Amino acid sequence: MNKRIGVVDLADRRCDRWLQLGSGGHPEPARRKFLSTDVAVIGGGLAGVCAAVAAARNGARVILVQDRSVLGGNASSEIRVIVHGVTKLKNGFADRETGIIEEILLHNRFFNPQQSFTVWDHILYDFVVREPNIRLLLDTQAVRAHMDGDRIEAAQCWQGPSETELIIHARQFIDCSGDGLLAATAGAEYRTGREGRAEFGERFAPEEPDGWTLGMTILLSSRDMGRPVKFVPPSFAIPYPGDEKHSKRGHDDRSIIPFQEGFWWVEVGSDFDIVGDYDRIRHKLMAYAYGVWDYVKNSGKYPEAANYALDWVGSVPGRRESRRFMGDYILSERDLLEHRHFEDAVAFGGWPLDEHNPGGIENLKDPPSFWHAHFDRVYEIPFRCLYSRNVSNLLFAGRNISVTHVALSSTRVMATCATMGQAVGTAAALCVERGVPPRELGQRHMDALQEQLLRDDAYIPRRPARDPSDRARSACRLTASSTSSGDVGLLVDGVPRDEFGEVHHWASARLPAEVVLEWSAPIELDAVEIKCDTNLRRNIMMLKTPRDDRNYAPGIPEEMLKALDVEVRTDDGWVRVAGREDNRTRLIRIRFPAVRTDAVRLRLRETYGAPVARLFEVRCYGP
Repeated sequence: MNKRIGVVDLADRRCDRWLQLGSGGHPEPARRKFLSTDVAVIGGGLAGVCAAVAAARNGARVILVQDRSVLGGNASSEIRVIVHGVTKLKNGFADRETGIIEEILLHNRFFNPQQSFTVWDHILYDFVVREPNIRLLLDTQAVRAHMDGDRIEAAQCWQGPSETELIIHARQFIDCSGDGLLAATAGAEYRTGREGRAEFGERFAPEEPDGWTLGMTILLSSRDMGRPVKFVPPSFAIPYPGDEKHSKRGHDDRSIIPFQEGFWWVEVGSDFDIVGDYDRIRHKLMAYAYGVWDYVKNSGKYPEAANYALDWVGSVPGRRESRRFMGDYILSERDLLEHRHFEDAVAFGGWPLDEHNPGGIENLKDPPSFWHAHFDRVYEIPFRCLYSRNVSNLLFAGRNISVTHVALSSTRVMATCATMGQAVGTAAALCVERGVPPRELGQRHMDALQEQLLRDDAYIPRRPARDPSDRARSACRLTASSTSSGDVGLLVDGVPRDEFGEVHHWASARLPAEVVLEWSAPIELDAVEIKCDTNLRRNIMMLKTPRDDRNYAPGIPEEMLKALDVEVRTDDGWVRVAGREDNRTRLIRIRFPAVRTDAVRLRLRETYGAPVARLFEVRCYGP
């Protein structure tokens, strides 16, 4: 017999029969809290972490909501996907991301040299909680948006371990959760599936639109035990028909080697609703993962696997695609391949157009991935793709932005998502400061947004900095003690990296070295900001199998500046006002008590191993 069940108030605990022995009382649990903030960031993957940190550093009060016990999303120890970004250009080198995501990866190099994924979780935790303007809520899911007209008034959240409902009021909301439940319940327009070829003129799109989304994956890893180890598959394993596979399913003709890092192609997609299919797909993925490992161990085709045993198997699938929310612009395949320039560019990417087999492991006749196109240089991502076109105070960053399915095959990788996160976090703080919604910010204050991003060491292709408050730009003379490459004048040209084959750096001939900026009349200064070299052509993400080659640096970039002094010229001569002994970032911000001077001298004393120092930018600011 069916009985109608009404809507239940999850925070109502008047039914509790609680005897609290310490007090002898019968309290009623307080299970509802109301919170207020400037910016609410939903989702604690790398896009959400960068958004929260950017907003907080730019003066906003931030609440960061993450539905898991750890930060990092697909990069966390729960899923363990490598943080790729612009790591596969045609020339074989990187042109990697700077700003907050680089700072995170360098933080990891200093405090997690063993490259432990579980320690990495806490590297991210440390990176967030050290920001005084951020309140972090773990194990908390935003389940519904409460609206006031076309704007979100509050996010209704549920924190499972504390059995608490949280109502978060904010002026700006950023959905970086990937699936975008908050944005969906706010009524933000979104689409799923694949566009037909004609809609955006995409040659890699299917002829007609369909419902397929990129699949989810469960990874595993193994290690050599030094002796033969048997494997008996669990009851739920699905046998892998290895003889039926496409010849490209794997890394070479042996297909499954190297098997130590797991099989990214053990994936299952959906042709209708990958969010609603989650539980069924998760079970399948675990079954397929163990089935492939059974094939490796017991088919007799991989005798080199005899001594290997499973070291870790994921239980949380990593998602590549679900909802894509619509902004004022939809980025498409042609925008990326044609390197279209956008006046409102705020982020960039360069991962290949990497569309995975829509059927995943359930479609073995096709290759696991279609590498449609590789890029020879980075492309731009406009701000109009990062806010909702019909919910006025909603931004987003990550794999849920306003792109086509084909464009998403590139923009979805995590370091690229992180650049979007820094952009929308900065934008949200400016929206709060100036009292405008994101669309108006983009229309009336784009220059301010781009300038702040550039100052914070985000990179925007083909957009040099021109900050009028930067006193270095008005210096009448720049000199250096020695030069091996570049021109010291390039330190104020507004381009913070060597760009599109053009030099934009100055390098010393030796160490120690000096750079001097002089003004025709004394000025007030209280800060110097420097962008040093971290070798953006070599990657610094955490790898499952670390290596040292032209593409990957295994430790701290030796080119990075470690120790320096800042001196100013006064009536008594040169005076040291500040310095750094153990610098750990590319962007070096040095503050000191305000001083009146007509010259600044940077004394570059030591790098992390390189015999010369290379700088890309010097800025000076006054009170």
